Amino acid sequence: MPKNSPAPVSPANRPDRSGPVLRRGSFLEFQRISLILRKETVGGAILLVATLAALIMSNTPFFADAYFAFRNLQVGYEPWHLKLSLGTWAADGFLAIFFFLAGLELKREFVAGDLRSVNRAIVPVAAAVGGVIVPAIFYTLINLNSGSDALRGWAIPTATDIAFALAVLAVIGSKLPAALRIFLLTLAVVDDLLAIAIIAFFYTTDIAFVPLLVAIVPLALYWILTHKYSHFFGTRAFAAWAVLLPIGFVVWALVHASGVHATVAGVLLGFAVPVLRSARGGGPDAGPGLAETLEHRIRPLSSGFAIPVFAFFSAGVAIGGAEGFMRAITDPVSIGIVVALVVGKPVGVLLATIIVTKTTKAALDPDLAWIDVAGVALLAGVGFTVSLLISELGFGQDSPHDEHAKIAILMGSVLAALAATVVLRSRNRHYGRLAAKDALDADNDGVPDVYQTEKQAEK
Repeated sequence: MPKNSPAPVSPANRPDRSGPVLRRGSFLEFQRISLILRKETVGGAILLVATLAALIMSNTPFFADAYFAFRNLQVGYEPWHLKLSLGTWAADGFLAIFFFLAGLELKREFVAGDLRSVNRAIVPVAAAVGGVIVPAIFYTLINLNSGSDALRGWAIPTATDIAFALAVLAVIGSKLPAALRIFLLTLAVVDDLLAIAIIAFFYTTDIAFVPLLVAIVPLALYWILTHKYSHFFGTRAFAAWAVLLPIGFVVWALVHASGVHATVAGVLLGFAVPVLRSARGGGPDAGPGLAETLEHRIRPLSSGFAIPVFAFFSAGVAIGGAEGFMRAITDPVSIGIVVALVVGKPVGVLLATIIVTKTTKAALDPDLAWIDVAGVALLAGVGFTVSLLISELGFGQDSPHDEHAKIAILMGSVLAALAATVVLRSRNRHYGRLAAKDALDADNDGVPDVYQTEKQAEK
């Protein structure tokens, strides 16, 4: 290291910088989030193709019977209560991969990311909470007189589908500032965690406590191994698949047998992985820890396979022509979902963000405007993956409400995406000016000077 270079600064001890909210993050965080956004955008495109394929097949006479028969085909080991339909395997199994990734992301953000600071974390966390509470209120008010069965769908419009939302951004082609993209990503990850908590507490009826308690044993073993041998699993991918995956599967199977939705196991396993690099691996200054390493390995599997497969099995719904479509969109359940996604979700996100910034010393970055935040809040109304899951848990796949809810989820997500497109397109010129300003601030390596101190620290 050159004589005059600053000492290395680890993610764990890097000093917090106070200042405006929704400002640029650290250079390392900017790089990491940019990589995530690119992968999630590709995953969103694959997800869109899988969804369209499911809708076409389920509404085409030649394919419909084969599609539903395939979705209901049961495979698995009956003595372990794992003889499940392919649709259930996708919802309970493949989505556990998605929530494992969410657990890794969230733990990393709060342990070593920019959100370890309360000043940075409070805005996206509050926005996520507002984006859960307000749409739930909208849906409940609309369905107050529709009966208790309809009210079971109150949580459907509370989740944001980050892959779809980022795919919309890619289609729009705007130069949305990185701070807002990071805000959207963090908000989506936090409200995924809130959604899994809702599933665990409100959509779990009969709990078998014996398998749930037994699951603590392999979970504890998983925690011990990932902490004691984090460098080993981080440098040897095969060892992680051969050792950690079977233990994780046992945890998943036991949680599934307990009656708690198995995706909860994914979050718990994600939280069990260490974030910072072990002393044997060189300590926090030596590079990414096991959580970030596993995140890089598993994200393509989650975005490119697990979520699209779930969408393929869950999005297929027989609309029933014009008459069936009219019945679906006039159902109070559908109206509640569409209104909650298109209006309730952005209102909740924007209102919570405004309240936090107005009641604290925080202020919006001077380069941004509230209309930018409003555009991102509208994108938060693009709900799909977790919304489909909650619909199936609340109503059941054979319920007319579930079919109508799926149509409403698609409609609401499309409308929210269109509204966000109108707002963000109108800001393209402003984003261009911001990009020009950053270009003037950049040095010969093209990195804005706001990142220079930390980039030099990395060297």
